[in-house]
Amino acid sequence: MTSQTTIDKTGPGDEASTSPSDGSPAAGLRGHPWFTLITVAVGVMMVALDGTIVAIANPAIQSDLKASFADVQWITNGYFLALAVSLITAGKLGDRFGHRQTFLIGVVGFAAASGAIGLSSSIALVVTFRVLQGLFGALLMPAALGLLRATFPAEKLNMAIGIWGMVIGASTAGGPILGGVLVEHVNWQSVFFINVPVGLLAVVLGVLILLDHRAENAPRSFDLLGIGLLSGAMFCLVWALIKAPAWGWGDGKTWAFVVVSVVGFALFAFWETKVKEPLIPLALFRSVPLSAGVVLMVLMAIAFMGGLFFVTFYLQNVHGMSPIDAGLHLLPLTGMMIVGSPLAGAMITKLGPRIPLAGGMAATAIAMYGMSTLETDTGSAVMSLWFALLGLGLAPVMVGATEVIVGNAPMELSGVAGGLQQAAMQIGGSLGTAVLGAVMASKVDSDLAGNWKDAGLPPLPPAQLDQAAEAVQVGVAPVAPNTPEAVAAKIGDVAHDTFISGMSLASLVAAGVAVVAVFVALLTKRGANADAGAGVGHI
Repeated sequence: MTSQTTIDKTGPGDEASTSPSDGSPAAGLRGHPWFTLITVAVGVMMVALDGTIVAIANPAIQSDLKASFADVQWITNGYFLALAVSLITAGKLGDRFGHRQTFLIGVVGFAAASGAIGLSSSIALVVTFRVLQGLFGALLMPAALGLLRATFPAEKLNMAIGIWGMVIGASTAGGPILGGVLVEHVNWQSVFFINVPVGLLAVVLGVLILLDHRAENAPRSFDLLGIGLLSGAMFCLVWALIKAPAWGWGDGKTWAFVVVSVVGFALFAFWETKVKEPLIPLALFRSVPLSAGVVLMVLMAIAFMGGLFFVTFYLQNVHGMSPIDAGLHLLPLTGMMIVGSPLAGAMITKLGPRIPLAGGMAATAIAMYGMSTLETDTGSAVMSLWFALLGLGLAPVMVGATEVIVGNAPMELSGVAGGLQQAAMQIGGSLGTAVLGAVMASKVDSDLAGNWKDAGLPPLPPAQLDQAAEAVQVGVAPVAPNTPEAVAAKIGDVAHDTFISGMSLASLVAAGVAVVAVFVALLTKRGANADAGAGVGHI
């Protein structure tokens, strides 16, 4: 595809800044590449942080608002569902109306919804505003990538995406630590109130710095039926993944939603070939590198998010760590992502994405295999080694797959490409949690009764055994009140050993997924349209 001409849209009183082809900064603050990166990083940090920080606050919210366990699950599920379903449509809005405006609206809405959650007095209001958070977060994320794509010249885009990925990785991994400090020393409301000043800072920076870049041939209409079909199909898929652990993978309701989702995607694909300005031109997927980048993002998220889901239970429920201590033990992962992301950006700029991506997924596979060897008494040094290797492996994938997807899309579809990248990561994370959760549940169900009997514990009726298995799946020992200390110790040993066997198998499956991703990474190449952004054809 040829490079697309872009037009810089400025508001009243703004100078029509341009980015010269040599990559030197635009005059003043407006449109300056590195200040633009700082601005979008502040906004993106809110969304990434919120993905994990809230998990620490859930027990306090449940206690304070007298909510049921199912209600508390919807604090996370509602946010994730709204985010995943609307990301691609939100990216299209940015392509149509401009990424600057879309980003600012997303930041304002996200911060306002966060403040409203902190003021909520019922679980229904918390869940409602969490859904709004997800919708505004969906506006913000693709717009941030679109702004980076339009602002940075091709030779510096990888470094910018590397720093962008570093912010996401650090915020995601640092969420439990910050959440633990706030909940323990302030209150659960502070977890949400913290987004208000951060959002205000992002808005001020955005108004002063961001320059709106529009592709000359940007879409002028909306594919409303396409939006409806894609949103419905995404909703059914994500809903099935969310409910599968409760309903069961063999349940008719689970497969009904999966079938409706597949039909919805098929109808969407058919409609996109008929409409004049499709939501996602299917010609995008004729690019093998772009398609490989999307698949790679899904596989990476399955291995990373699915595997990490059990690690938090391992640290807190098996090793007995507090949320803050568990977060601190994940610092090697966070640290290597912080260090590795900009280095990966530089490496990808020099070598292209293929070798760093394949190497990153190979390191991820080795790290997940290493995590399958963890035991109940594994020391911090060994855990830190595998967590650090995982962070080192993920860094080039977060950076490179993003550049492959966004860089291989034409400029006028950079928002849609950003939405694809984020949607792939969200769906992969959901798949990882659901599939690896099913692997864990199956292993616990098959081993628990035998391990219980071998320990010399009195047999449990089927109903009690099922309840015990549910507790063991998250590393909790199902000890009844007034149980003698010696018996309680035996139950604890059985529960933790059984949990470890399940986590080990789930980690091996995640390692296998990462191995498959190594071969997918070999299909990627540098973005053919990266030079359609800053520095080419600005008028």
